[in-house]
Amino acid sequence: MTTQTIRFYHQGAVREVAGIPATRTVLQHLREDLHCTGTKEGCAEGDCGACTVVVGELDARGALALKAVNACIQFLPTLDGKALFTVEDLRAADGTLHPVQQAMVDCHASQCGFCTPGFVMSMWALYENQPADAGLPTRDEINAALSGNLCRCTGYRPIVDASQKMFDYPHYPRMTLDREAIAKQLLNLRRADTFEYVAPDTRGAAFGSPTFHAPLTLDAFATLRAAHPDARLLAGSTDVGLWVTKQFRDLGDILYIGNVAELKTIERDAQTLTIGAAVTLEDAYAALAADNPELAELWTRFASLPIRNAGTLGGNVANGSPIGDSMPALLALGAEVVLRHGAATRTLPLDAFYLGYQKTALASGEFVAALRVPRPAGTLRFRTYKVAKRYDQDISAVCAALALRLDDDGTIEHARIAFGGMAATPKRAAQTEAVLTGASWNESTARQAMNALVADYQPLTDMRASSAYRLKVARNLLWRFHLETRVDAPLALLDVNAFGFEAAMPAMTDAVVGKEAS
Repeated sequence: MTTQTIRFYHQGAVREVAGIPATRTVLQHLREDLHCTGTKEGCAEGDCGACTVVVGELDARGALALKAVNACIQFLPTLDGKALFTVEDLRAADGTLHPVQQAMVDCHASQCGFCTPGFVMSMWALYENQPADAGLPTRDEINAALSGNLCRCTGYRPIVDASQKMFDYPHYPRMTLDREAIAKQLLNLRRADTFEYVAPDTRGAAFGSPTFHAPLTLDAFATLRAAHPDARLLAGSTDVGLWVTKQFRDLGDILYIGNVAELKTIERDAQTLTIGAAVTLEDAYAALAADNPELAELWTRFASLPIRNAGTLGGNVANGSPIGDSMPALLALGAEVVLRHGAATRTLPLDAFYLGYQKTALASGEFVAALRVPRPAGTLRFRTYKVAKRYDQDISAVCAALALRLDDDGTIEHARIAFGGMAATPKRAAQTEAVLTGASWNESTARQAMNALVADYQPLTDMRASSAYRLKVARNLLWRFHLETRVDAPLALLDVNAFGFEAAMPAMTDAVVGKEAS
């Protein structure tokens, strides 16, 4: 096999890289190879945001799409055919600061300065992606854009002030990103066939050199997966990246899903929303929330924007983590998972996909191709709740999703209750659902269902929460669900959400629906 070089656009030119490990991170390449040390290393696990960069790639329309991501957990071969922007790109040749940088200076929004380049790149992505006719971003939109930058040494107020003030400065022509010219560069970098990068031999002759496979079509991906069932599947690298940076694991051959256009589609018909396995979490949640606005808060609280820009819904589901926040909501909504092996496909209910702790029903050589989620029909009473020690970018102690459908008399026709963090897998509450189904949705039924949760879950005690705390929280969330959805004087969703995300929902969902339509 002939090694192909990694090609990407950076600082006005196309760079070609070869002879490096396939798991060398973008951050390592920037700092150690290119000596672009403006991008900092903090946690090396995608949490702190000091390493935030912006990656540009061609969307389905051929336009340049910009997304802030964490450089510390992204492998360099995933940059092939894309553009990379760092804090060094912002300042003009004559030394004039970009409006984003000038606003940080004028608002005194930096203290020690270590975290500042990461904040600046998150702000620059917001600046470049803000439509000219959309006005200034709201406080909630700014907070969402900065959710992946955790430093608090200055406090967020001056940084938020700078995020608003940066739009007040003149937008100098020489600082305007020439998206069309860069898009043409990326178009020239497009591969005609599978990109395969053979890494240097680091494991000895007996093992051979690991290969980074990046097919462009679904058929090619399925063929490669069947031929290499032991290859490590890689999507957004938000989990697998930590296996390298924190656990120092040898991944062997890698099969990358991120270049398969057919797996990056979102489709709707009257009954079903179908989300391809390579759709990012940000786009997947936007599509889900367009049908189910109750998901708005969980959407914004799932990790951070840079993680949601890189990670995929298919990867989150396939990972099978017991504390994965996507799965309880998908279970409550009755989602199905589409699996493929070679040319054959099969569909499983999501609640039949998980067999044990991080063990799934995937056969050798099989992979998750898509998620199919029923669209709302009739009056569905649906809520999701996340309980964690920190509001932004934290792992759940308990994540709950509850869905009921009532008839005209207030009798529960259908109940789906699911929790994360309460068992070895994301799990439905079968005993609780049995208590609810066929009963009237009233206080007595709600309290019986709360008691039934004891039979459904025996949660563990760990650093995030004790078993008793988790069970009490789960019971209380079910009671809150009753208060919000009861037949007699229910509480409106906006009345119980202190953060006002629903007010921003039309703008968020209109954007993604427009993108799907195009």
